[in-house]
This record gives sequence, C-alpha cells and structure tokens, in this order.
Amino acid sequence: MLTATRLLPPGPLHAHDRVVLDYDGRLIRRRRLTTAQGTAFLVDLPALTNLDAHWGFELSDGTRVQVVAAPEALVEITGDLPRLAWHIGNRHTPCQIEPGRLLIRRDHVIEAMLIQQGATLRTVSEPFTPEGGAYGLGRTMGHDHGPAPDHPHSHAHGHDHGHDHFHPHGHGH
Repeated sequence: MLTATRLLPPGPLHAHDRVVLDYDGRLIRRRRLTTAQGTAFLVDLPALTNLDAHWGFELSDGTRVQVVAAPEALVEITGDLPRLAWHIGNRHTPCQIEPGRLLIRRDHVIEAMLIQQGATLRTVSEPFTPEGGAYGLGRTMGHDHGPAPDHPHSHAHGHDHGHDHFHPHGHGH
C-alpha cells in the first residue's frame, strides 16, 4: 500500500488526485484514506495534525494528493455578526467567519442561543473551513453544553490543540 511520505505546504501545486474529507476527517494522525480515483494510502503522522494547515500529501510513489474540504450540514448565521461571533467563541464552537455571515456545524443548543440573541439562521450544505484556534495554531474544539443556554461553567481549561509538522525523511516545507 502507498504511504504518505510528507505533508505539502499550502500553495498552488499540481494535484494528481484528491481526497475529500469533512472537518472531523481533516484532523488526523493515523488512517487509511482513499482518493477520488480510488487509490488507497496510509497516513501515519507523528502527532494529531490539522490538515487545514496543509495543501495535501506526497505519496511514496511521488503522487501529490490534494486535501479538499467536503460539503457538510452547516448553519449560516446573519445578524449582528461581531456580537454573535463573540457568543459562538464563548462556547468554543468552531466558526467560519466571512464578511456577511458566520458558519457553524449544526448544533441545536447553539442554534437556540443564537436565535435568542436575534440571529437569522439558514441551513446550508458547504465545505466547512473554520478559523484556527488561538494564534492560528490548531483548532477550536467545541464541547457539549447540555440544555442550559446561560453557560454557567468556567473555561480555565484549554481547547486549542496545536499541530505538528510531518517530516519523516527530512523533507522541509
């Protein structure tokens, strides 16, 4: 079986093939993946890695496989975006921020809170590429809040999980 020998840096590279992964699938350490053309390959990274920070993989036969974000069930949020973004961030919910809207994954508790805050919501199916975690390193990891929208617990624990770079054979970015 082919193996991923290195992660490729962001940028305009020529792809031989692509692998389409949802947001959860783009957080990876070790997994067998299959490209759009049916080629299977093994990814074995030294640490849990956010593929959003990379263009794709170079395989052991030299093939370059681009990582593409898959469409997912999302909620488009419009309204007072700075205030709504603050409430979303306060709940450590991954959020894609655009000039005229915010996007989050479906979450009935967060959706109810946003409606209470005056947001307009619309379900959409699109690729989800939220902002990275603190300082752009890693991801914001959401957590379940149960039915209470007032959010009474502390946030002393961190939810930002960084990523390491994969250079098994000394290849740089």
